[in-house]
Amino acid sequence: MAIRQRPALIVAAEKLGLEHAVLVEAFPRVDEFPFDSLRKRMTTVHRQPTGYLVICKGAPEFLLHRDVVSAEGALLEAALATAQKYAGLGLRVLAVAAAESPRRPASAAAAESNLRLLGLVGIADPAKASAPGTIAAFRTAGITPILITGDHPATAAAIAAQVGIATSPDQTVDGRLIGPGDHNQLLRSPVVARATPEQKVAIIDARRAAGEIVAMTGDGVNDGPALRHSDIGVAMGRRGTEVARQAADLVLADDELGTMVTAISEGRRIYDNVRRFLLFAMSGGAAEIMVMLAGPFLGMALPLLPAQILWINLLTHGLTGVALGAEPAAETVMRRPPRPPAESVLGAGLWKRILRIAVLITAVTLVIAVWGHSSGREWQTMAFLTLGTMQLTVAVALRARPRTWANPFLLIAVGSAWLLQLSAVYVPPLAELLGTQPLPLLDLAVVTGVSILGYAGIRLDRKLHPR
Repeated sequence: MAIRQRPALIVAAEKLGLEHAVLVEAFPRVDEFPFDSLRKRMTTVHRQPTGYLVICKGAPEFLLHRDVVSAEGALLEAALATAQKYAGLGLRVLAVAAAESPRRPASAAAAESNLRLLGLVGIADPAKASAPGTIAAFRTAGITPILITGDHPATAAAIAAQVGIATSPDQTVDGRLIGPGDHNQLLRSPVVARATPEQKVAIIDARRAAGEIVAMTGDGVNDGPALRHSDIGVAMGRRGTEVARQAADLVLADDELGTMVTAISEGRRIYDNVRRFLLFAMSGGAAEIMVMLAGPFLGMALPLLPAQILWINLLTHGLTGVALGAEPAAETVMRRPPRPPAESVLGAGLWKRILRIAVLITAVTLVIAVWGHSSGREWQTMAFLTLGTMQLTVAVALRARPRTWANPFLLIAVGSAWLLQLSAVYVPPLAELLGTQPLPLLDLAVVTGVSILGYAGIRLDRKLHPR
């Protein structure tokens, strides 16, 4: 549920000793000409004893005109200059004008004419202290922040400079000066002020047409079309309008833009873990197939029994596979660019890495099996133990933070799986079920030692073929 915030003008009036409830009772509102993106102003009509009171507020550039305000040209120019000065300080500036009328205006055009300038209001809407850090985090992650606002260009430039979106006022473009279809200008500008809802949509469409993935944040009614057109629409949950929340794909319950940094990091972590599991599972599965296919050509008619293969898959794809999904984000996860949108989950060389690790596991397993077969050892059991243990060492090597104790669940799962693997060899009921034979300690030591090559293979492959 959105938290209703008190309007700034009402708060300012109360600080001056004016009570909103009293004013509403004394001057009841009888009509309203709401704000729109073309007029950039809003007008209300109130009943009073002598007729009607018309009050208009809006952007200074759209209100301070002779066709709206009846005033000397010098006064209007001075008011515009003052508004420009306040906007340059990062304030949101409103011009306010009023008039008394014996008759109720029938239209916005009739109400917004021959008004008397009351003054200017500067509203401080400072950026949150966390905003510069959030923008910097976006840039580090390869995400380009762009400010699109309906505010005054000077206000937009000041805020953009404060949070790190732009470094110079020259980088701010006035949306009123951008012609229809001028997509190049839209793409070049990190800050667009006095932007209309149509221009927001045009900017999003232009960037999507250029192959970019666009996330749009907004909270107003005018942001609805842009939120709908973006790849990911993000609305503010507290101060956002119902229109914005309904049009968005994601709603920030805390209205903190920094939450998006956390969401991006979590999304990248999940994606990395999916790829990590695919490497682990597919390399092990491919190795099992290649061992079974190559064994007969090396004098071993049946390298592994079906029950042994099922047992290995149970240990590796069970607790160990689940534990891999709980890996924390890598320390560099927010220091790398986004992946190309068209990239497959097996892209960026993952399928090649799967083949390399599968070949390594297969080769080591077959070497141990051939050595055991030629020397009269329990070669099938040795192959079974080698194949399973190597896959477990691969899982350990795939940790996101190998030099830390992050995700102890994986270490526990691997340790438990290895103990069960040993149980399949040395516990009589399991050994009988799986068709294994107890190994001498020397053979066990050899199998365990060479299985470390699975860990070494992953670490070496990471260095030789970084993503």
